[in-house]
Amino acid sequence: MDPLVVLGAYVFILAALTGLEVISKVPSTLHTPLMSGANAIHGIIVVGAMLVVAALPGPLGLVLGFFAVVLGTANVVGGFVVTDRMLGMFQQRRPGARPPGKK
Repeated sequence: MDPLVVLGAYVFILAALTGLEVISKVPSTLHTPLMSGANAIHGIIVVGAMLVVAALPGPLGLVLGFFAVVLGTANVVGGFVVTDRMLGMFQQRRPGARPPGKK
C-alpha cells in the first residue's frame, strides 16, 4: 500500500477521534452557538470547491466541485439561519406586543 494513503488514513482517523472527544465534552447549552459558528466557517469549503473545479479537468471535477459548492453553501446559509434564530431569542419584546405570527 502507498505510504501516502496510509498517512492520510492515519490523519483522518486521528482527526475523527479527536473531534469526537472534543464535541462530546461540550455542554448542550453551548452546542447551538458553537455549531452555528462552525457552519459559518464552512465558507472555506466553498472556496476549496471552486479550486477543485479549476484543478480537475473534465466532468469529474465539474460534478465534484458543483456538489461541494452546493453543500458548502447550504451549510453556510444554515449556520447563519441558526445564528439568527438563536440571537432572536435574546431580543427584548415591548410590553403588550404580540409574538410574530399571532393576531
